[in-house]
Amino acid sequence: MRLTVKDVEFSYASLPILREVNLEVAAAEILGVVGPNGAGKTTLLRCIDRILTPQKGCILVDVQDIQKLSRMELARAIGYIPQSVSQVFPATVFDAVLMGRRPHISWRASETDRDKVLETLYQLHIEDLAMREIHELSGGQLQKVFIARALAQEPAVLLLDEPTSNLDIKHQLEVLGLIKTVVKEKGISAIMAIHDLNLAARFADRIIMMNRGTIISAGDPVSVLTRENIQQVYGVVATVNYNSGKPFIIPLRSINQNRSEGTQSD
Repeated sequence: MRLTVKDVEFSYASLPILREVNLEVAAAEILGVVGPNGAGKTTLLRCIDRILTPQKGCILVDVQDIQKLSRMELARAIGYIPQSVSQVFPATVFDAVLMGRRPHISWRASETDRDKVLETLYQLHIEDLAMREIHELSGGQLQKVFIARALAQEPAVLLLDEPTSNLDIKHQLEVLGLIKTVVKEKGISAIMAIHDLNLAARFADRIIMMNRGTIISAGDPVSVLTRENIQQVYGVVATVNYNSGKPFIIPLRSINQNRSEGTQSD
């Protein structure tokens, strides 16, 4: 299944956030979305999940405009993992993940649905949390629960907004490795907004770099994560090395720091 974003524009009141955004994500592909704070990454994901409605343009899942899908059809097509969860409802981890099966349940959960939940909990190594109340969990544990819920949903398109924001480095690698495996095996289209450029380079098939609501560069990690693009978009001087054909970025200093040091030395 292919996701297509065509000429999408979105503004809050008179403040433009997205400007003529165009992109495509193929089946079994992860598209990384990078850019500084305020670039429009989260707004883009919320438009794709129909939390927000663009003023212009359209978003298609295959050839279907998402604005014409019912809420249940949309839930079967798109799974969204937000950056943070501000409200935690009373439920066990098992029940919270089971909610991801709602688009597939006609009346009550079947044995297949419960088996899918258990499978997902084991995949994320949180099966020991199954009967814990989610309000008792740490931020990292809670992040894994909501990733599990989205995976149990079995959507055709998976949206991830900073999926590793509350995870330590070991669990970042485990979770992104699992997501990449699921995307490839299930033929899912995935869009991942992420701040860590090195994680984006390692796990994304293609990357778009955004700034001020516009796509500045798009392509494979090597062509997008260049010294020139990083300096232009982030205002940071960086060294870009390569490991197994993947770029590895070492930030050195901000351009403002250079200016400040230059002024002091004059």
